[in-house]
Amino acid sequence: MSARKVMAWYGAWMAVLAALFYALPSWHIPLWSAIGLSSAGAIVYGLYRYRPRRWSPWFWIIAGLLLLSAGDTLYNVMTDVLGRVNPFPSPADMLYLAMYPAATIGLLGLSKAGAASRDRTVPLDALIVTAGLGLLSWIFLISPQILNQDLTMSQRLVSVAYPLGDILILATVGRLISVVPFSPTVALLTVGAVGLLAADVMYGLVQLHGYWTVGGPVDLGWIVFYACWGAAALHPSMADLTTPRVVRPREMRAMHQALLTLFVLIPLAVLVVGVGQDRLRYPMVIVAFVVTTVLLVLIRLFGVINSYRGNTIRTSGIRASNAALMSATTVEGVTWALKRTAERLLPPGSDYRVAMVMNDGTAPELFHPAPTTMGSRLRFTKSLPPDIATQMGDFEITMICPLALEDRPTGDPHIGMLLISSDENSLSYLQLPMELVAAQAALAIERIMLSNEITRHNSERYFRTLVHNTSDVILILEPDGGRIRYASPSAPTVFGTAELPGKNLSQLVDSPHHTLVADLFRLAAAEEETVDTADWTVLRPDGTAVQTEVSCRDLRDEPTVNGLVVTLRDVTEQRRMESELTHLAYHDSLTGLANRVRFAERIGQAIARADADGSVVGVLFIDLDDFKVVNDTLGHEHGDRLLRAVGERLAGVLRADDVAARLGGDEFAALIEGARDAATIDEVADRIVAALAEPFTIDDRMVSGIASIGIATSADARSAPELLRQADLALYVAKGEGKGQWRRYLPDLHTAIVERLELRTELDRAIAGKEFTVEFQPIVELRTGITAGYEALVRWNHPTRGRLLPGEFIEVAEESGQIVAIGDQVLRAAVAEAARWQREAGPTSVPYVSINVSARQFRTPGFVASLHETLAEEGLPPHQLMLEITESLLLRDDDGVWEDLTELRTTGIRVAIDDFGTGYSSLSYLRHVPLDVVKIDRLFTSTIASSAQQAALVDGIVRLAHTLGLQVIAEGIERTVERDLLSRIGCRYGQGFLFARPLTSEQAINFITEQKVAA
Repeated sequence: MSARKVMAWYGAWMAVLAALFYALPSWHIPLWSAIGLSSAGAIVYGLYRYRPRRWSPWFWIIAGLLLLSAGDTLYNVMTDVLGRVNPFPSPADMLYLAMYPAATIGLLGLSKAGAASRDRTVPLDALIVTAGLGLLSWIFLISPQILNQDLTMSQRLVSVAYPLGDILILATVGRLISVVPFSPTVALLTVGAVGLLAADVMYGLVQLHGYWTVGGPVDLGWIVFYACWGAAALHPSMADLTTPRVVRPREMRAMHQALLTLFVLIPLAVLVVGVGQDRLRYPMVIVAFVVTTVLLVLIRLFGVINSYRGNTIRTSGIRASNAALMSATTVEGVTWALKRTAERLLPPGSDYRVAMVMNDGTAPELFHPAPTTMGSRLRFTKSLPPDIATQMGDFEITMICPLALEDRPTGDPHIGMLLISSDENSLSYLQLPMELVAAQAALAIERIMLSNEITRHNSERYFRTLVHNTSDVILILEPDGGRIRYASPSAPTVFGTAELPGKNLSQLVDSPHHTLVADLFRLAAAEEETVDTADWTVLRPDGTAVQTEVSCRDLRDEPTVNGLVVTLRDVTEQRRMESELTHLAYHDSLTGLANRVRFAERIGQAIARADADGSVVGVLFIDLDDFKVVNDTLGHEHGDRLLRAVGERLAGVLRADDVAARLGGDEFAALIEGARDAATIDEVADRIVAALAEPFTIDDRMVSGIASIGIATSADARSAPELLRQADLALYVAKGEGKGQWRRYLPDLHTAIVERLELRTELDRAIAGKEFTVEFQPIVELRTGITAGYEALVRWNHPTRGRLLPGEFIEVAEESGQIVAIGDQVLRAAVAEAARWQREAGPTSVPYVSINVSARQFRTPGFVASLHETLAEEGLPPHQLMLEITESLLLRDDDGVWEDLTELRTTGIRVAIDDFGTGYSSLSYLRHVPLDVVKIDRLFTSTIASSAQQAALVDGIVRLAHTLGLQVIAEGIERTVERDLLSRIGCRYGQGFLFARPLTSEQAINFITEQKVAA
């Protein structure tokens, strides 16, 4: 049954009861009870039918109606059945009075909705009106009752309570009218309250002036009250009273202002009139009403001020929100700005949720049918779509603010919806401000969407231009991956033709790659995150092969493409360069052999294979013995050519499975795989030594490539690093034992190397502690035996090993560079001793001192200046000093060295070549090098008496030296026959054990003194 029919039947029923009540006075007791119960029953039916959000306010109204009906029934029973005449006050009056607070609580519950519950202007206005009506009630109803001497005190109190209850009901109804949108339910409740007030006023007047009789006008007011309040619950709008709603502020119209002013002036007017006519009774009550009214007005004024302050704060928050929305460039940025706005506007500590739903079809129930208003509205959170309701949390109510533009070009004004969930009171703070912010958010989103659309169109033009101008080839294939539908203009650069649409891509790719084509299409269809690439070889119509890098994307689900997109890039040159770079990464650029990285990698692989088949792996470290001399004499270009030649010869000696490598400088290596035993590897070393011992021809010059080899085998090592280390140690030993030899690693080699390292450390300590001493071996004139000079020889007084000769530590010092510091100490000590000889023996016929200078020491920056400084400090004349240098210093085309030698000779210092004839040199250098003396090595003098060929060689050296104006000193003379033969040849000077062993400084000066005395 429709609501209209239900209300019609209810109205007819109540009309029938009212008619019967007036027509049958004798039945007034049951009929009156039926009227009251019908009203309460109508409310119960309305609750069951419309199920409002809150039932408790209606329950209080039902309680009030039942109390009033019960009071009427009890009163009628007392008067009509029990025969009591006008029982006042009676228990029925208590039921009557209990009705007022129950009904008031119910009406307050119906008017408590969101912002209305916190709008203080509404209750204040109601209280001002109540104060005015209360004063009038006091004058016309209450005070007469109090002044009626015929009434008892209890009667007076009960009589006063009735008008006060009516005023309370009236004030509550006024609040309801002010805060709730006007509806039939509100109208019926208002009419019923007015009927109750009218009936109570008439009843009070009757009580003052006469007795009340059943069936009079007073009963009609109560009947209207019962009927209207019951009908209010039968209308569907009764559920809206407790439904969350947006309460919008109402403007204070002229009528509202006039009424408030009237009720404010009532107490003042009563006070003024009463004072003027001297008719005031209970003046303090009048004054209390006046004071109360003034206080209410002041409170309302303060409320207006606070409301203005709150509006100012909200305006500031809205202004900040507008600024954030103006700067937002994405929808996410707009959402963040809206959340910040809600946080600013809500009371501190409030919990809330904010979400934004775009009108993109994801939540059509929020937009279809489209809302008829652009304002915000409240909905129960559970009524929202499930996924959105989950986002809004556990709050009961969600406020929805449309993001809409009325004049939107697309037609649909709704861009999206802003949803905010919180408690009902907190949402009241956000209703109007968020509507304003939502409007700005709609503008911001529309701006962002338009900007994105413009950007998209620009991007489309941009990418269209790129596709037409890019060097990459872009193909769109039919969904089945077969025929080509589209080819970009750059296709001829790869395929050699532009006639590609309609052809099958597999026909254009080299046949070995046909399976790769299918595999790439399969991977693209798998919807992987990464884009797989492959290398294809494309065959042009002219037979040219082009290497391409290919990637494929499955865009068959994209309506604008509906196919497979294949991108090809010509990488022919890139792959060639990559191949070259890979080769360079693992091969030596000079010789083309494997480099150190590749060699170490192959060693690891060889060891793994040897473990499987039980064979032996050998590593050979090969070092050219005289490569430095080649570089110094012939130059680096010849040295590089020698290295290439050595690499070719080495690769020719090895088997096809073996690996030849250049590790750096003049260091080579060989990897021997599959050997039966270590002896097989030794044979390979013999072949290599023999092959490299044959001289190389570089620019018609015979150049030596003799090499030393260190061998390590997998029999002694199980890893590549260990093999390399052992081979290096073996090479170190091989070079120490002479040229053109090989040595295999033995465990005791490690001990020898450790000893050499210890010797280096001890040399550092010896240099710091100045443990080196100088001895002097005489250089005599062979015919007279007179000492012409002394050669300074270094000795090391080792703390544990005793006196060490140069052969035991000079080699290590040369390798480590410590020879510079040792040579400096020897030079200073020898110069100081020679100066002492002059001071003690006199300057006449004092022998000179000859000092060996290593090539490294001579090339040290500042050596010549330091030498001059030492001579000046010690006071030794330059002609008393001779420097002995090796041929290796002279054989390099170093203008700086030659200039230094020339400068030394200019100052009087003489220069001698030590161990002449043993180095890698040419006699022609003697014509150009600034020298004074040539010292013949003992290798020649020791065999001069037994070998005619050796004697002829020495004779040639002496004659050549004399021709060039050089003096000759023969070293190592130990026999008289050697001295005599050298003297006859023309060698003027010599030294050796035949004349004297090395002497200490004291022995040398004594030797000088003895010779002077003998002379």
